[in-house]
Amino acid sequence: MNMLSARPRTEAAVFAGYVRRWRRLCRMFRNGRLPVQLRVGFEMVFECPQPTPMIFNLNVHYTRVSDLVTRDDLSFDPPVRVTAYRDSFGNWCSRVLAPRGRLRVGADALIHDSGAPDVLAPGARQLDVQDLPEETLLYLLGSRYCETDRLSQVAWNLFGQTPPGWDRVQAICDFVHGQIAFGYENARMTRTALEAYNERVGVCRDYMHLAVAFCRCMNIPARYCTGYLGDTGTPLPWAAGDFAAWFEVFLEGGWHTFDARNNTPRIGRVLIARGRDAADVALSNTFGQCLLMSFRVWTDEVQPVPMQG
Repeated sequence: MNMLSARPRTEAAVFAGYVRRWRRLCRMFRNGRLPVQLRVGFEMVFECPQPTPMIFNLNVHYTRVSDLVTRDDLSFDPPVRVTAYRDSFGNWCSRVLAPRGRLRVGADALIHDSGAPDVLAPGARQLDVQDLPEETLLYLLGSRYCETDRLSQVAWNLFGQTPPGWDRVQAICDFVHGQIAFGYENARMTRTALEAYNERVGVCRDYMHLAVAFCRCMNIPARYCTGYLGDTGTPLPWAAGDFAAWFEVFLEGGWHTFDARNNTPRIGRVLIARGRDAADVALSNTFGQCLLMSFRVWTDEVQPVPMQG
């Protein structure tokens, strides 16, 4: 038996979602893009020696809820009482008290995606700090994993002569992509941006922390993102599934997606959470001793969405 963590959806919200989806599909059709349908989900199994409070940040972000074909409710086995809330960054979080023993948590959903790669805007200008919207200013500041104070001089030495705006962010991505060698054997949850710069090894979160820190040092608001990212549009062989990280910067026209790990436009990003860095978007937080026994993630293309008309 499973207990579900569900987000309330009013009839008006559901209808508005249908309208947004239809308008989006119409735009895709006019642009000659073929939408895809993705199956996204995960399964985690924890072993707790005693009852343990836990917080999960694993639901699809509210900006993509209207794209869901099936609900992405969290399921728990054995059943537990779940309370949910929206955190200060707008992410949907679920609270549980895990019982002593083994707890399985998972989700499995279908979601529509445009099938288009990340949008490029090479001419996007960098705004002066005094012209930035107030809600972006938080993403200029240092944070747990992004030590802007210790990386500021490095950033200006490296990128001070690059053209401000899109080209500067791309120069940062190019540098970080070449600076860090990817490897799961090098994963360390406490590694900061400065340590990634010096050690030159890491996983996707380390690439993003360093790129985010450099952008902030150059007065470009940058926020950390986590979510699903499959292999749609990439050649075989494909690695085992995992959650992914990327980041967004605020330039002229709004927020723009960048990925210093892959450093190329990708198809099928499904956002789960945004924050200042990985500390704000942790997939799970446990308040007591707890062991992660197994972990699976999938992001698979299922079929194209049929287009009519």
